[in-house]
Amino acid sequence: MPEKRQSRRRFLTASGVALTAALAGCTLNPPQGSGQESSNNSGFPDDPVTPQTQEEIPASSQFSEVYQETIDSVAAVRATGASSSSGGTAWVYDDSHLVTNAHVVRDATEIYLRFRQSGWLQAELVGSDGHSDLAVLQADLPDSATPLELTDQPHPVGTRVAALGNPFGLTGSFTTGIISGRNRTISIPNSRFSTPDGIQTDAAVNPGNSGGPLITLDGVVVGVVNATQGDNVGFAISAAMVRRVVPELIETGNYDHSYLGIALSDVTPALIEANDFGNYTFGVYVNGTAPDGPSDGILQGSETTTTIRGREVEVGGDLIVRMGEWTIQNRERLSAYLALETRPGDTVDIEVVRDGETRTVQVTLGTRPEL
Repeated sequence: MPEKRQSRRRFLTASGVALTAALAGCTLNPPQGSGQESSNNSGFPDDPVTPQTQEEIPASSQFSEVYQETIDSVAAVRATGASSSSGGTAWVYDDSHLVTNAHVVRDATEIYLRFRQSGWLQAELVGSDGHSDLAVLQADLPDSATPLELTDQPHPVGTRVAALGNPFGLTGSFTTGIISGRNRTISIPNSRFSTPDGIQTDAAVNPGNSGGPLITLDGVVVGVVNATQGDNVGFAISAAMVRRVVPELIETGNYDHSYLGIALSDVTPALIEANDFGNYTFGVYVNGTAPDGPSDGILQGSETTTTIRGREVEVGGDLIVRMGEWTIQNRERLSAYLALETRPGDTVDIEVVRDGETRTVQVTLGTRPEL
């Protein structure tokens, strides 16, 4: 957990509401003025009037409470470059740092933030990791912008969550839903790699939500909104990934990811029929290894192909069924193990099925190539 200033938040007794956000692309108002009429001149909506008691409107009161407890720690982001500008969302991580998406601030020469209780503030980019799509900003924060708590445990599917952000430049927006899936693989803009351990949500997210927090109704951050793939399907980078990447971005400005150096695919019925995998019906099939990569000469890729019911199927590659202490059921599991349990330079035990026999090999992990 990052060091925190004394928080003004009360403990909320509800469980959560879901959210996720689209890739950056909204146009925010320029720093010199909001361009919107508002009695508080901040660009954020005025505090809602809540004359009713919680007994009269328990659900909306619960949502309003978590909104009021967290919104001052969420900022609109405007990033400008030599030929373009983009907008998104950031949230307060510690006394001087904020977290957002790397794609929101990519190629930016100037970055501005706007909180509900402030005008536009200039921010500096501390570090950025394109592979996880996380970035850290630094700014002189207003007193009302206190750090949000980052969860230290996974929350199950069905947990209610909420997304705070600035969709289409609509500052201070709040949408709700549930965690509708876990362990998703998230595609990252401009990258041939993806990020594992993602959270799926049905909370409404749109361009401009990118980088904003996905929170439970206790106000705890479970993910960083990253993308949307249509109605009711949004994604967030998990808190577990944030915990690994962000501290190193603050310390060094960069983060190195483990690299196995293989082409892989999930095992299928056709692969099982074409190869001798013994009793294994799950795992990750090694299609090939990167020349001179960490696995070259250690793991075995496909040697040839055969035809199964009119379809060409690869034959001869290893089937990975275990890495370290983790059973590897599929690609998502393998990617999550590399991302959350290892660092470049680690030597890992990999259990494979080769030619009908189970064996354990050791691979020393490399560093994932730059984007």
